[in-house]
Amino acid sequence: MTDLPQNAETAGQGPQISILAQFVKDLSFENPGVAAQLPQTKPQIQVQIDVQVRPLGAEQFEVALRSMIEAKSGDARVYIVELVYAGIFLLKGLPAEAQQPFLLIECPRLLFPFARRIIADVTRDGGYQPLMLDPIDFAGLYRSQLERQRAAQASGQAGTA
Repeated sequence: MTDLPQNAETAGQGPQISILAQFVKDLSFENPGVAAQLPQTKPQIQVQIDVQVRPLGAEQFEVALRSMIEAKSGDARVYIVELVYAGIFLLKGLPAEAQQPFLLIECPRLLFPFARRIIADVTRDGGYQPLMLDPIDFAGLYRSQLERQRAAQASGQAGTA
């Protein structure tokens, strides 16, 4: 087995992106409706996803994927899952204009499968069918966030003119 050399030629080319850590930052599962619901009807599921970025240094960032899931049957809550799954990412040599899209699209895309598994395990352990979240288009979410920011800026400028 041969080791790849890390010399100045290969180490200085292109950006270096590393996942330094990933972890459950916060997890809550409330199960108020288990006795009344097993296994009658499939609950209505509402999912909210949010991505938060916090700089930890010049090249390190914490990216947190916040998932809020509420299952209801009629007006009654069946269960609630709140998960914040985070990762610490090292971005070396990535141009400044590429950092925000990378942090808000690629980092959550890398974290999502782990968060999805945790949510599936928690709901299964709570007595329900495992909740398998559908894949999320983080690029689409990022684009819609940019559009909302531009619209808010445009309406703010129109009001001051």
